[in-house]
Amino acid sequence: MVGSILPLALEDITLRRAGKVILGPLSWVLDGAGITVVMGPNGSGKTSFLRAMHGLERVNAGRIAWAAPLEAVRARQAFVFQTPILMRRSVVDCIAYPLRLDGVARKTARARAAEAAAKVGLGAMLEQPAQVLSGGEKQKLALARALVRGPELLFLDEPCANLDGRATREIEAILRDAREGGTRIVMSTHDHGQARRLADDILFLYNGRLVETGPKAVLLETPTTPEMTAFINGELLP
Repeated sequence: MVGSILPLALEDITLRRAGKVILGPLSWVLDGAGITVVMGPNGSGKTSFLRAMHGLERVNAGRIAWAAPLEAVRARQAFVFQTPILMRRSVVDCIAYPLRLDGVARKTARARAAEAAAKVGLGAMLEQPAQVLSGGEKQKLALARALVRGPELLFLDEPCANLDGRATREIEAILRDAREGGTRIVMSTHDHGQARRLADDILFLYNGRLVETGPKAVLLETPTTPEMTAFINGELLP
């Protein structure tokens, strides 16, 4: 039986696009439990960082090393995009789709999808077309679809960026429940308040480099670098 897919070790990774360095060189180890929040100004490399760890971006240099074979890694992690990608199916069938890809029988997959939908507040919308949902409801659907397989690790790219206060509170509650259920979460956000509410630890990226990392209380209250200090104070970084 395969154990945990963590730790994940990033060893001097570099990502280039059109000849320009987007990320790195960067080293970091993802392990333990809780929620890691990745922060930084626009263009700092947050999305590329998440995509590289998940496997959506191939790094040009360095090494990404998991504690398990890649087949197990792919099966036990999930990614939720800032703008959810939805199929032209009902809510329940969208959520059930990953299970069907795993070979789960349709009836069983739909039953498990209905349970996942209920957990995120979509239990009364199972047969509605996914395309007609509101922005917050679509993000809930994306979370339910990602969580229905019980992933060990979940990546989220600014999941509340386009949502109002009520939808943000509901999404944050779902993420707390997932954390309590044992899912390791790594998410990006530009929202200092959200970082204070959710983070166990924080990574601060600037110009594609990992400038500062540590427990939430330390980084948000007593940052040690001028870049992180300026960011926390709401100043514009060059």
